[in-house]
Amino acid sequence: MNFQEGEIICINKPYRMSSFGALAHVRFLISRKLHVKRIKTGHAGTLDPLATGVLVLCTGKATKRIESLQYKSKEYTATLQLGATTASYDREHTVNMTYPTLHITRELIEQTLPRFIGTIEQVPPEYSACNIGGDRAYKLARRGEKVELKPKVLQIDELELTNFDSKTMQMSIRVVCGKGTYIRALARDIGQALGTGAFLTALCRTRLGNVRIEDCMTLDEVPQWLENNCPQDVRDTK
Repeated sequence: MNFQEGEIICINKPYRMSSFGALAHVRFLISRKLHVKRIKTGHAGTLDPLATGVLVLCTGKATKRIESLQYKSKEYTATLQLGATTASYDREHTVNMTYPTLHITRELIEQTLPRFIGTIEQVPPEYSACNIGGDRAYKLARRGEKVELKPKVLQIDELELTNFDSKTMQMSIRVVCGKGTYIRALARDIGQALGTGAFLTALCRTRLGNVRIEDCMTLDEVPQWLENNCPQDVRDTK
């Protein structure tokens, strides 16, 4: 493999690790293997620290493909807790409000979900990497500053209810969507549409373009993968 010329590496990002943290770890392993200070590396689409799944890394000249990869269709599976909200719309923050759920039925959910399919507007989460006057929204939110984000137009191609537990008030969905979709914000909006609150308890990106989670390796598998593809240490000849 030629990491300088450019390679695509598909990782199953672990829970509670940032996308940049996963990238930095793989970049370190490659750079050490090649005996170079730093191999150019980027990723095609950020995953939240509490999310898992497909993270596509590009090295060398392949980083030029990042933008086109980001526009590929994405598929997610997610679990929502109904009846409560958090500031970040996931488990990064504790519950800040609770809501009634006695009216929630599987039929109501299945009637409600179709309104989110197609071209929709979505306000990104306050705790997101959106840029506001040169600052990241999540940094402003963590400082207690008011964050106002404008709605963005995005595309959701498929939205399927895969499970609903009326006792725990948890529902699971499968989402196929385009660039810029925040599944956390989708959970928030689904909760509001159901007349209650909702936040994510689990999120996994199962596909990015043609790359499926079955095609990805864990971070623990990267050293052996490097050994198999670069059996001899390769030193920079420049």
